[in-house]
Amino acid sequence: MAGTRVVQRVPPHLYFVVSAVFHYLGPALAVLLFARIEVLGVAWLRIATAALVFAVWRRPWRLWARLDRPTRWLLTGWATVLAVMNSVFYLAVDRLPLGTVAAIEFLPVIVLAAIAARTGRNVTALAAAVAGVYLLTDVRLVAEPIGITFAVANAVLFAFYIVLGHRVARSRQVDGIDGLALSMLIATVVALPLGVGQAVPAFGEPVLLAAAAGVGICSSVIPYVSDQLAMTRLPRATYALMVSLLPATATVVGVIVLTQIPTAKEIIGVVLVVAGVALHENREQD
Repeated sequence: MAGTRVVQRVPPHLYFVVSAVFHYLGPALAVLLFARIEVLGVAWLRIATAALVFAVWRRPWRLWARLDRPTRWLLTGWATVLAVMNSVFYLAVDRLPLGTVAAIEFLPVIVLAAIAARTGRNVTALAAAVAGVYLLTDVRLVAEPIGITFAVANAVLFAFYIVLGHRVARSRQVDGIDGLALSMLIATVVALPLGVGQAVPAFGEPVLLAAAAGVGICSSVIPYVSDQLAMTRLPRATYALMVSLLPATATVVGVIVLTQIPTAKEIIGVVLVVAGVALHENREQD
């Protein structure tokens, strides 16, 4: 199909850039909604909106009957990670700047890249990235212990998101985007007890629902689809190290959308993170 050929011609790194921008643009817009809708309500509306878009687009429920048991468990596990990860992420960004949450989110992910870093250049790249993340994280590490706790929980879940997402992207049982669509439907049910009660006030206000829908599309449709298109063609170690761009992306989005102005220390951290990505070389296939 012509559409498929066009998708394949786009460099996978470009899909990652799209994901990196929207990964934090959506949450930045969500922070603006916290004054009108409780945090977990916004998180659930994000998941539910994305599930609705995927349902209309891909009709993923038709896949379940033909999947084998391991693939069903894989998608259910991924869905659970998505549901809980999105919820604790919003609880974290309600208390901490986006750049700080992104830096903490990155820490477990660097371990995935470190496992495959077998050249001197890659070790140097990882060292630069870790140093940059440390500078970004150290700025407010003791300011909000509850926020830090949520951010750490989100970080662990984000690492699982990458691992499970790569398995779905490389699965022979299901197309990556269809697997994402089905997992998002399941995630809506998993997150129901956590956030639907707080989301109820938005149901009577169309403007709030529209804003929440925009958050869901920016946060969970565009970046997650881009992730699948990137993961299908990028080795996991390469993708994991590229994720070190996220603190820099989050810092820029925080400045533009939320006027969270970084300190000189944070700017140095961003530069080190970007340097780590630039130094990285890919010699290993996943």
